[in-house]
Amino acid sequence: MLPSLFISHGSPMLALEPGASGPALANLAVQLPRPKAILVVSAHWESPGLRATAHPHPETWHDFGGFPAALFAVQYPAPGEPELAAQVVELLKADGLPTQLDNERPFDHGAWVPLSLMYPQADIPVIQLSLPSHLGPALQTRVGHALASLRAQGVLLIGSGSITHNLRELDWHAGPESVEPWAKAFRDWMIEKLANNDDAVLHDYRQLAPHAVRSHPSDEHLLPLYFARGAGGEFSVVHQGFTLGALGMDIYRFG
Repeated sequence: MLPSLFISHGSPMLALEPGASGPALANLAVQLPRPKAILVVSAHWESPGLRATAHPHPETWHDFGGFPAALFAVQYPAPGEPELAAQVVELLKADGLPTQLDNERPFDHGAWVPLSLMYPQADIPVIQLSLPSHLGPALQTRVGHALASLRAQGVLLIGSGSITHNLRELDWHAGPESVEPWAKAFRDWMIEKLANNDDAVLHDYRQLAPHAVRSHPSDEHLLPLYFARGAGGEFSVVHQGFTLGALGMDIYRFG
């Protein structure tokens, strides 16, 4: 059975400058059974309610600005999977979570950037599920639980965000060995609590974790972690690291 994954996708430039995360993602993809399809919950698709992409050929959306032209030239032409999207809607509805199909949404960089490093051939069908971020961690855990059965069907479930994400505190000149102590303290607390598998503590991270609000001024980049955890099994760390001093690049596996 496939695991579920939490991937810190970092800056969009990861697609061109993969650093240590690129080899970690590529190695992980080689180790896993080849998925029949991939479902991604990205920090970059916040929505009032749940939505699932249903277009058979989603476009690659360069949902950012100020980066080199070479990044805007990157395409990730993976097909969609409307039948899987319909199944996702039914599974979520069965759990009391109304979900709509979205026939227009393209792939945002939270999906295509890490997938371009894991499966560069773009030949595995991909769908995205939106993130009702205003409903917090508990909803994402519930969504993960509701979709966990897809793992046994060969669907790779991915939450794509960042273990720390405060863009105002990044040092754009910092080397990979430079790590802000507050960011590391938050990351280490999260790893400890994930290993302990404590729902209540994890769901209340903004009150209990050290430097929680500094690490996540808003929590949309951490919420995909709860989806991956809810969908998966035993927690393990695939990769740890920081870039720009405080942007966490960890990759976690559940199951």
